[in-house]
Order: sequence, then C-alpha cells, then structure tokens
Amino acid sequence: MLELWEPEGALEQLEAWLAAELTGERVADVYLGYRLADTLRREPWPAPPEPCRLPVLAARVRCQVPGRGVAPAGRIGEWISTWSAAEYAHAVTGVRAAIARGDVYQVNLVQHLAAPFAGDPRALEEALGPLHTRSFHADGWSIVSASPELFLERRGNVLRTKPIKGTRPAGEDVDDEKDAAEHVMIVDLERNDLSRVCEVGSIRWPELMVQHELAGVTHLVSTVEGTVRGDAGLAEILHATFPGGSITGAPKIAAVDHIARLEPVGRGASMGALGTVRANGDFELALTIRTFAVADGRVHLWVGGGVVWDSEPEAEIEESWVKARPLLARVGGLVVV
Repeated sequence: MLELWEPEGALEQLEAWLAAELTGERVADVYLGYRLADTLRREPWPAPPEPCRLPVLAARVRCQVPGRGVAPAGRIGEWISTWSAAEYAHAVTGVRAAIARGDVYQVNLVQHLAAPFAGDPRALEEALGPLHTRSFHADGWSIVSASPELFLERRGNVLRTKPIKGTRPAGEDVDDEKDAAEHVMIVDLERNDLSRVCEVGSIRWPELMVQHELAGVTHLVSTVEGTVRGDAGLAEILHATFPGGSITGAPKIAAVDHIARLEPVGRGASMGALGTVRANGDFELALTIRTFAVADGRVHLWVGGGVVWDSEPEAEIEESWVKARPLLARVGGLVVV
C-alpha cells in the first residue's frame, strides 16, 4: 500500500508506484486528498488546520472486491458544526466581495461536521445503503463516500468528467438563473482543464444541465469529454484537472486561495477524489463530496456549495443542509447492523 503525507511530487510518485505494482487484471483503489491543491496556491496565508489526520494520497492494489464478513456495527455521538450560521453567512459575503473586486467569479464553500465515533467504520457503508458508492479503509483511518459526482474517467482514449451544480430537495426542479449561471461557469472551466491534456478540437459536451435525482437530492449534471493525447500520463492528467472545478470555483487557482482564507478547517477527506485505476490506463474517480471520514475516534462530514454574485447567505446555508440531511438521516445516532 502507498500512503503519502505531503503534496509535493505526490502525483508523480503515484504514477511510478502504479507502473510497478499494477499488472494484469489487478485493480488499484486510489484516494486523492484535497490537500494536493496546496501546490496550486499563490497567496501566503497558511492553510486552515485539518480536523483529522489523513494522508494526501493513498493507493492499494487488489485482485477483486473483498468478500463480506461479519456485519459491522458502530455508534455515532452528537454532531457539531465547525461553522455557525453567522460565520458561514459572513464567508458567503466575503466571496461576494471578492467577486465584486474581480478576484473570482465563483468560490465553493464547505462546512464541516464532526461527532464521536466508536466501532467499525464499515457500519457507515451499511447505514448509507443505496447511497454508499465507494470506501477506502486503512490502518487508523477510513473514508466512506456517497458521492454522486464523477470527477474524471478514462476509457481508452476518451477522458470524461460530469460536473454537478445546482441542488434542490428530491422531487423539486432546479430551474433558476443563479443555478444555471453557476453551472455554466464550471462546465467552461472543465472544458479548459480537459483541453490541457486532450487533442486540439476534441472537447465536446454531449449533455448540458440535465436534471438527475442523486444521493437523495435533485441536481443539474453535464458531461464534458475529449480525446486524450497519447503521451499524457496519469500524473499530467491529474495535474491538469485536480481538484475538480465544481468543488473549487472559477478561476480555479484564485478560488483555491480564497477557500484557504475563508474556511476555518481543512477539507480532510472531502472535495478530493476516490476510485479505481486499471493496468491498461483506464480509471474512474468520483469527487469525494457527501463523504465521511473516521479517524482518532471521530467521524467527520463535509458539505457545501458554490457561491456566485447573486448568492444569498441563507440560501447557501440551506443548500449545504439539503445535501447533509439525507446522509445524517441514514446514519442516524446509532449505526448497528
């Protein structure tokens, strides 16, 4: 297993490790932490402190999906939010001020929740049921994701991403101008990211703002894809595209700086990527939104959304809770299977 704790050179180390370890029909599970984005930052202020100890990157090779053993059980205590509603609203106002200055067009803000946890983190998978998508369990830490969003996949020479922007409770339509504007900004950013590693003129978007019900809520989803250059390796592709634009904002580097300035704690397991890589070069990586992390006797959850000029603080706070509520309802106060 590969565990890396510093972002500098981590993607190159991952590519070299996979080249040595990944052969035949074997599959590699890969986790990419948001802290890898530290290498993009240009402003001098320090990154916010991380709420739990997690590597910036981890990978392991397996031959097949592990078999199921004894049903896991765990207990969750009372959830506490890092941000008060007033603090979150102040950060939204700060983003709007940055937009007014011309610094950015959009910034994604994330709030963090934590609670005491005892037992087996796999109990979270059981509790999430059909919402559960991917997990990574290691010595001392676990990540359990209910992510509905494809960060990036490669199938042969096709490189594809499916950004999500615009959220409503399940059953409601996403149909206002603010959501559409926010969504189009991120689609344009993703087109630019893919163009850095795809053949000239090959970028296309076969789906634009299609409504889907995913992970207990309604979203707008688009598909952006292109023909990847033959000489583009995994590290170059990830340098061009990570972190995903829908969880940073636009322009991406400026948004990453504002995120570090405004968020009170680090993003931990959230807003990175989790998925699989195959020996033939194909891979599928989901954004770690709607994602739990367990470490040092606590469970953590991050939820958020994009802020644009016409965002209202109260609406942004409510959108984050719209995303959190289905997950919190699933895991409840006691997780026992």
